[in-house]
Amino acid sequence: MTRKKRRLYMLLLALAGLGTATALTLTAFEENVAFFFSPSDLTVKPPGDKLVRVGGLVAGGSVTKEGDGVTTRFTITDTAHTVDVTTNRPLPDLFREGQGVLVEGRLRPDGLFVASEVLARHDENYMPKEVADALKASGQFRPEVPGKPVYETAK
Repeated sequence: MTRKKRRLYMLLLALAGLGTATALTLTAFEENVAFFFSPSDLTVKPPGDKLVRVGGLVAGGSVTKEGDGVTTRFTITDTAHTVDVTTNRPLPDLFREGQGVLVEGRLRPDGLFVASEVLARHDENYMPKEVADALKASGQFRPEVPGKPVYETAK
């Protein structure tokens, strides 16, 4: 075998290895990527059985505990649309009605979102850009004033 052929075989072997590594990496990312949706986005284009994140505000009067004492149901809104959420995970300490929240899970065919993780926002620095933009567009964005909690009403 000539040197030229050996180099060609080594190059082809390296390219095949690189292609295999790329394919495995993309497959791993595809299984673990969760895209962000607002409640309005879910009504326009449901994600199917994919893992997604939904963000918005917890609707007032919507938080209820089920009879088993573990499952919690609540509604997330972006003031235009709502999505019902259920979770059997513990809720964060900052979780409350009117507070920004981000949930990760899957949307069932009946429209109920089953959350595997619930995150409450601490301040505007933790709010996803898409949620802040949606709230600003609807006129509901209330950035936290230093020393004054978001849940306090204006006087």
